[in-house]
Amino acid sequence: MKNLLLHYKPFLVFLGKFIISYLILTFIYQSYLGRFDAKNAEVDTFTQLVADESASVLSWLDAKSFTMPHLTEPSVKLFYKGKYISRIIEGCNALSVIILFISFVIAFTGKFKNTILFIIFGCVLIHVLNISRIALLCFGLYHLPHYEHLMHGVIFPLVIYGVVFLLWVIWVNKYSIHATGTTKK
Repeated sequence: MKNLLLHYKPFLVFLGKFIISYLILTFIYQSYLGRFDAKNAEVDTFTQLVADESASVLSWLDAKSFTMPHLTEPSVKLFYKGKYISRIIEGCNALSVIILFISFVIAFTGKFKNTILFIIFGCVLIHVLNISRIALLCFGLYHLPHYEHLMHGVIFPLVIYGVVFLLWVIWVNKYSIHATGTTKK
């Protein structure tokens, strides 16, 4: 048994770091969400920010783009060309994707400075992609509403998760302690 544990030690260390960091970050996020009253249609601050930033991007295309609180559920209504196009809910803010991204990077440890910088870069990139995703989705829903499932359920998730996967590959191959040319300390 001891030989088996030694043989799989790198995987078990990765798995342990991933699970612990994921659980800690998820606990922090859930504690943050607990500060808002979803029963009274209160939206968390970050989701509101994402909705407002998406409307700002849409306003580059049309000045009649804006957000409005949803009165009966915890979401934000997003309008494009003065028309209600979509609702932004907590799941649209990409924080769960960011938590997954950070947990993986922490699990494949690298030098401290590289780890922090890569996490910041990755989080900003994911956030910008998410804002772009929502804006493009609203634009698409306005012009091609019959492709809603394809855009919302297939294309845009594929892009976001594809970029996260690409970031992980870059991290493991260039910056983690397992990357070639990086010395272990």
